[in-house]
Amino acid sequence: MPPITDADRDAARTLWDFNLLNQRARPVSAAVALGGCDIGVATAVAELHRARLFSTVVFTGGVTEATQGRFPRGEAVHFREAALALGVPDEAILLEAHATNTGQNITFARQVLEGAGERVDSVLLVCMPYMQRRAYATCRRQWPEVEVLCASQKLSFDEYAEAQDDETDFVAMMVGDTQRVMEYPSRGFAIEQEVPGPVRDAFKQLCGRGYNAWFLRD
Repeated sequence: MPPITDADRDAARTLWDFNLLNQRARPVSAAVALGGCDIGVATAVAELHRARLFSTVVFTGGVTEATQGRFPRGEAVHFREAALALGVPDEAILLEAHATNTGQNITFARQVLEGAGERVDSVLLVCMPYMQRRAYATCRRQWPEVEVLCASQKLSFDEYAEAQDDETDFVAMMVGDTQRVMEYPSRGFAIEQEVPGPVRDAFKQLCGRGYNAWFLRD
């Protein structure tokens, strides 16, 4: 595909702003750290744990096609090790190393917490910034009994993009997440959410530019 342009970045910022919920984190029963391609999730967990927002966190994520090169022993295993190195105590961590999609992240993490005897009425989902809206919608569908909040590293679009190995692939992944926000409710995977016109326009613009590497394939 052609090189990324300033117009592409402007459209990508629109998707970023839409997918980032900007919820205020507060103390919760437990945290669930969702797997993905960004080890920064572990950094966010460490910061939130130091702030005493939770005493227990489940790292969830197995070996996936998207991340097996970066995290060959599974996302949760690598994220846990990073969190330990950043000072999160081992006794605060539970591990779920089999999930390969967001629905499984939520469902399997819930099972791990219940198996550990944790009583959960509120949960903090810690994930990549542009994954917040999809994670929230999935949890509301899969675990409707709990209050759901989302948190990530506090980075701007430009800061996050600059830190990526491949900015084009990052934008494509965000386009894929936005597609899932729109498509998953009809499949029963997530709750319905309003998608404003400017967001749909930015999505279509980036699709037309070829940022579709992470589209749903069916």
